[in-house]
Amino acid sequence: MIVLGIETSCDETGVAVYDSERGLLGDALYSQVGLHAKYGGVVPELASRDHVRKLLPIITQAIDISKIKKNDITGVAYTAGPGLVGALLVGATAGRCMAWTWGVPAVAVHHMEGHLLAPMLEADPPEFPFLALLVSGGHTLLVEVGRVGDYRVLGDSIDDAVGEAFDKTASLLGLPYPGGPALAALALQGDPARFTFPRPMTNRPGLDFSFSGLKTFAMNVWRDSGQSDQDRADIARAFEDAVVDTMVIKCRRALAATGLKTLVIAGGVGANVRLRQRLRELMEVSDGRVCYPRPEFCTDNGAMIAYAGYRRLQAGQHESLSIKATPRWSLEELSALDTQL
Repeated sequence: MIVLGIETSCDETGVAVYDSERGLLGDALYSQVGLHAKYGGVVPELASRDHVRKLLPIITQAIDISKIKKNDITGVAYTAGPGLVGALLVGATAGRCMAWTWGVPAVAVHHMEGHLLAPMLEADPPEFPFLALLVSGGHTLLVEVGRVGDYRVLGDSIDDAVGEAFDKTASLLGLPYPGGPALAALALQGDPARFTFPRPMTNRPGLDFSFSGLKTFAMNVWRDSGQSDQDRADIARAFEDAVVDTMVIKCRRALAATGLKTLVIAGGVGANVRLRQRLRELMEVSDGRVCYPRPEFCTDNGAMIAYAGYRRLQAGQHESLSIKATPRWSLEELSALDTQL
């Protein structure tokens, strides 16, 4: 089975081709970072229009990289949600129409299921069951994963997602967009002992997250500082340490509650070096295993959608001729697959 995967949920146009026998054949990605940088965040209407302009050339590029012909494709997968509704509709419309034209089945993929399954694209993928920490600009989730589609959300963000908190804190420090990577880079120059930030919601039971107060704390510290370059670096380090510590504490609790020995990290914030290091140390102490996708597959991409779509197409799922886009969509609404591999 050869599946074309399309990702247009936000500000990246990603397309990939996955072969059930040979693995990932090729992927292509266009980022809209330059388009949105002057606004300090994603402008939904501009994002949708740019997907319209870029999607078909990116599809052609991915097929060319994969060294296949269009009539080799046996299924099409597209992100149907969650995400920006206009951006989702671009990929969903194109994917469903191409599948109809080629006479192959199409399947609507949950964006976060794509992230969750992205480590399956690596040479040594995790085995079910496992605990997943999904951390991105729009989501912070702890999920107990029994098999594909069998998901139980253990913890969620009650306000800002972790990636959003990174970006907003970076913005108040005057760092360029996108703020998360810029803040993490600046934190390397910071003094970890100078400021102590709170670890939100760790002094009470439960697995939910809250980062809006941490962002406000950083704003107040910045306002009361001399606002020098070193102040900026020290605040960035304190903020990153607080976020990472919070996620490590919550993961430790979730692992203890579930008895699971494998932890998957995915989503854009999953590329954070300090977070990976701390969670690797956590799993080594507990004689467990941590898995994550390569950095380029942490951010939104077509490869994860092609793989997730392959798993569902292989199980016999497909869409009707209607176009499906679901901006708000819980992982727990998905159907579980009978097969484990």
